Amino acid sequence: MRSLVLWCPDWPVVAAGGSGRLPCAVVTRSAVVACNDLARTSGVRRGMRRRDAQARCPELQLFDANPERDLRAFEPVLAAVEELRPGVAPVRPGMLAIKAPGRFYGSEENAAASIAERLVELGVWDVRIGVADDLFSAEQAARLADVQGWKVIGPGASADFLGRLPVEVLEDADLVGLLQRLGLRTLGDLAALPGRDVLTRFGAYGAKVHRLARGVDPVQPEVRKPPDDLVREVVFEPPLASVEAVSFSVRRTADQLVAALADRGLVCTSLRVEAEADDAQRSLLSSRVWVHSRWFGAVDVVDRVHWQLQATPAGALVGAPVGLVRFVPEVVEQSAAHADGLWGGGTDDRVDRGVARVQAMLGYDAVVVPVRQGGRSPADRQLLVPWGERPAGVRAPDLVWPGALPAPAPSRVFVEPWATSVVGPDGQPVTVTDRGVMSAPPVRFHSGSTSGWQAVDCWAGPWPVDEQWWEATGIGRGLVSRFQVVGVDGRAWLMRCDSSGWWTEAAYD
Repeated sequence: MRSLVLWCPDWPVVAAGGSGRLPCAVVTRSAVVACNDLARTSGVRRGMRRRDAQARCPELQLFDANPERDLRAFEPVLAAVEELRPGVAPVRPGMLAIKAPGRFYGSEENAAASIAERLVELGVWDVRIGVADDLFSAEQAARLADVQGWKVIGPGASADFLGRLPVEVLEDADLVGLLQRLGLRTLGDLAALPGRDVLTRFGAYGAKVHRLARGVDPVQPEVRKPPDDLVREVVFEPPLASVEAVSFSVRRTADQLVAALADRGLVCTSLRVEAEADDAQRSLLSSRVWVHSRWFGAVDVVDRVHWQLQATPAGALVGAPVGLVRFVPEVVEQSAAHADGLWGGGTDDRVDRGVARVQAMLGYDAVVVPVRQGGRSPADRQLLVPWGERPAGVRAPDLVWPGALPAPAPSRVFVEPWATSVVGPDGQPVTVTDRGVMSAPPVRFHSGSTSGWQAVDCWAGPWPVDEQWWEATGIGRGLVSRFQVVGVDGRAWLMRCDSSGWWTEAAYD
């Protein structure tokens, strides 16, 4: 049984919206987890510290790591390949495996060409395909293929192909270092060792790697398929052409789905809703994955069906009449993890449904909620996360942040700071030196919130912080000093003084 592996390089960068014309990297709090070719050309590598990566490539564009975003962006790729060859096995975001469909397409090369063409139509430009007897060999072949190309390893040739590869392809730094110290430079050197000796020296894990190097590992990827007893579907005879009729008819099935999950102590947080036409091929009319901020109840499931199929306020249906609706739980979790507290908690169900409907109309990333995180400036202390998604890459708010403002925090943070002027007793602009020394106390200020100049009633500061000094040409880079200023009208403002001048960042209401 032959395996076909499809690989989309640097998928976290692609999912984050990175441009192929700029060096980009996806980072956690301190390390690089993925980068594109332009970043690698500048010396950026996976696992490198964030500061080291920016030192080697100052123009590096950074994105926060978000595994859920990577999975969500890879879902259309999985669905597109499933249309050509059912039984897709996701290996990780950016890589999938299927049984090589050579007989149906005439040859494995034709199958690879058809899959690559379909993904290019989908907008995935960098796709590479490998075909071999086993999964590991197919993955290595995909890594050696050209962009939008494929590499096919003939039957029985996996051992010869792998034997020429360096041991670094194992992607296990500890094992690779040990093999190199033993004088084993290629997978062929490792495969030539007796299996019994490898098992004695390296244990079960080493024996598995030894089988991989020989190209005889029989492990097949697990095809993504939810448990059959959790999937629910309803068939309409005759087919229904009205959204309202479909929504009413799926209520009992939605109740059965939620009850089946409850019997197992589970709740569904991600649900795929599929609608098929009533024709010989069961054409797929609509398929969408919905995410819930807590978990799906029966009413939530019915609402999602209605919103997904609705085309006009009158209830007209897009495409052919619906002959079948299927509910596929994509992510299920233990119900105990989502139970309300003793005195209640969580959001109201009506709020959930209203926000989810707005999200369905405007797009997944168009509805966001703020999440508190650590940072020095008020804007850095909040992170906007799409509704229903778990926050990722959140900075710990309880850590010590030198240069951060003392409590209380401002109530309004402006998306774009207001240009402000602050002068001293002689009417000269107030400046702050590199050592945090003010040229004069602030006496008057003028910003976009006032009709003219206003006298300063009281003020506090400065709170200096030297951030991103290597990008001192940008606004807010280099030495930044923040002040709390209260005007004679009683309104309080948070102002910032940097190399570009004075700015009003937030207000205390």
